[in-house]
Amino acid sequence: MIAGDRRPDRQLQRLLGLHPKLIDLTLDRMWRILAALDHPERRLPPTIHIAGTNGKGSTLAFLRALGEIAGLRVHAYISPHLIRFNERIELAGQAIDDDALSEILDRAERANDGAAITFFEITTAAALTAFADTPADLLILETGLGGRLDSTNVLARPMAHVITPISIDHQRFLGDDLATIADAKAGILRPGVPAVIGPQPPAAARVIAAEAAKLGAPLFRHGAEWAVAAASSTVIRGGFQFTWRDQIYDLPAPALAGGHQYLNAGAALAAAHVVNALPAGHRPRFDLRPAAVAEALATVRWPGRLQKLSHGPLTAGLPAGAEVWLDGGHNAGGAAVLAAQIQEWRAATPERPVVLVYGSLNSHRPEDFFAALTGLNLAVRTVTIPGQENALEAAEIAARLAAAGIAAAATTDVSTAVRSLVDTHPRARVLICGSLYLAGHVLAENS
Repeated sequence: MIAGDRRPDRQLQRLLGLHPKLIDLTLDRMWRILAALDHPERRLPPTIHIAGTNGKGSTLAFLRALGEIAGLRVHAYISPHLIRFNERIELAGQAIDDDALSEILDRAERANDGAAITFFEITTAAALTAFADTPADLLILETGLGGRLDSTNVLARPMAHVITPISIDHQRFLGDDLATIADAKAGILRPGVPAVIGPQPPAAARVIAAEAAKLGAPLFRHGAEWAVAAASSTVIRGGFQFTWRDQIYDLPAPALAGGHQYLNAGAALAAAHVVNALPAGHRPRFDLRPAAVAEALATVRWPGRLQKLSHGPLTAGLPAGAEVWLDGGHNAGGAAVLAAQIQEWRAATPERPVVLVYGSLNSHRPEDFFAALTGLNLAVRTVTIPGQENALEAAEIAARLAAAGIAAAATTDVSTAVRSLVDTHPRARVLICGSLYLAGHVLAENS
């Protein structure tokens, strides 16, 4: 018997209780519920499927922007959300509204009929139903965790794949070494379906290449079929250069901050080129004229990724020289990106210190995150992520960092942490990082 309360918050809370584990990687339950829903995965718009450790969401955002500039109706599946669950399901560029969300959750819950199923599985099934029922030209589908056994990996033949850079993350579920993790990510590949591959460590690149060769999946690799590099200052100062085979684009810096975004934009551009080369009539068409690409780069949106906070309670009353930035990076790869950005900031404005507010879930090791920041001598305040039962306590984070030789002080909340740092460093750039859940909390509180 299924409860009749169709408010999305109540429905989502019920769905959390359908399986004793939040994560239990298998596709068996997905096949069962998709059959009960009349196989929405077979009725989707042309789809680009994205896996990887870092940069999946930003690459999706760039692809979405490229599609929208070309006049395409673009669906997108994103996880996790930052503020509201609705963000995970974008229909033609807009987060699904409460009525539509309630309706698809109800359909999925009734189709499941009380059987054991994880929250991500049943909500992914609901999302696929919405995507199948709502006309669009393109669906961009982001994996949740891994690839081979991820709940999104149910399409027989997507239009194209993208695998962004792979690093060590989620070892408890994916394995302790790069080769094992890469095998999980490469599990999204399909026979004959082209795949754009971001820069990879050698161990990951070998696994992806072997899987692609086994399946006959054409690869378009960074450093081979496509590449990005900083643009010459005589062309577009601060921009970047994208090379696709023998074509060279000199492009402005994207709206998303950070040099790493050049690579994410490049992966999206490479995927757009791959799609445009598919047989006519079987795919949407991207507008890849330089002016259109530049417009897409200028309009791309992706909150919580090196986002400068300019308004709201958190920044109100800070000294005129202080800045607050927010990033959801939470693993060693994300920390390496932040380290590069911090060094860039320091080179440009050495008189302005960079200081950190850090919070983490217990599925990640703060020591591993800060290993990438070694030698930067950062002032650090730790916080407990509010509303997350799996959050590490601020005091524990500080103690673990101290044991690793990193000075950090625990604070009660983000606002207190920011004020504490700015009191000592009035012209500081305060960088809040460590978790997308922390980023979501900050955005919700600072709205």
